Amino acid sequence: MKKTILLLSVIFFPINSFAQETTQPNIILMIGDGLGLTQITAGMYSNGNKTALEDFTSIGLSKTHSHNNLVTDSAASGTAMASGVKTLNGVIGINTKNQMVKSILEISKEKGYQTGLIATSSIVHATPASFYANVLSRREYQKIALQMSESVVDYFIGGGQKHFTKRNDKRNLLQEMEDYDIVSSLSKFDKSQASKIGLFTNRDEPTRISDGTRIPLKDAVTSVLNQLDQDKKPFFLMVEGSQIDWGGHANEMSYVMSEFNDFNDAIQTVLDYTKSHPNTLVIVTADHETGGLAITKGKIKNFQVEATFSTIGHTATMVPVFTKGPSAEIFSGIYDNTSIFNKMLKVVNQ
Repeated sequence: MKKTILLLSVIFFPINSFAQETTQPNIILMIGDGLGLTQITAGMYSNGNKTALEDFTSIGLSKTHSHNNLVTDSAASGTAMASGVKTLNGVIGINTKNQMVKSILEISKEKGYQTGLIATSSIVHATPASFYANVLSRREYQKIALQMSESVVDYFIGGGQKHFTKRNDKRNLLQEMEDYDIVSSLSKFDKSQASKIGLFTNRDEPTRISDGTRIPLKDAVTSVLNQLDQDKKPFFLMVEGSQIDWGGHANEMSYVMSEFNDFNDAIQTVLDYTKSHPNTLVIVTADHETGGLAITKGKIKNFQVEATFSTIGHTATMVPVFTKGPSAEIFSGIYDNTSIFNKMLKVVNQ
């Protein structure tokens, strides 16, 4: 089904010119994978002692442990935030009683919301998959891709095309996704008038932002917000800065900082959007901290930062939750990551 809005309006009207015909709040959940408080601090100082996160009105702390481990992985933490249950590391969308659980994205869709997912990883990676898939192992990429092809996600941007086309069952899921317009560039995403649009940014995992070949996250966010605005419905959008985590695993400070800056720019883009769309709740958090990062030295002049890593894995430290917009105050305090789902559910159900 095609949108009735003219193509010319997509080209010549900015996102703030579309007034939504709804009073139900939009929800934008932004997850910095592996983004602990030290990563934020280092990124802030490295960015001239400022970050978009300083504009948020409410701050909380999230306990990230999984059901069976003090140190979570992205699958268990993603499931906790998406569906409100603690599960085992490596499991997506299934609780400890082996029952499939619904995500806030799926519940939002049932409430009449439009939905979107953006990731700087593959779209079948653990965090984005937590919002549409139910699998016992996060490594079941082909099964996750199949569930993605049948999901209620309206707009998506991320890597991992091979899991849809180069499959053991010989199926080409992209040919089966007849309700989607699968486009090959961001400009074609912007021009599409389809009601469901997908863009694969890489055949496998996207490159790091410092390579200069990946779409900046802020541009992907702008394009999806433009499409969501045309629908004139409330929406749920999850945006993941996936590779902050990968820089932490690699113990590469420059990798962490460049990915944080990409994520920070996307946060600012979202905050700019809310100036003309105040009925939008923005939540910025992390699934866990990666690398055990500590700032050990530094200079005030030019805010130079020296930091060390204590592990190549995740840690169990709490992570911050920044919120702004309708009902932001309910996200203050200290709570389990499952409460992020419960608090978003309150907003959807109000």
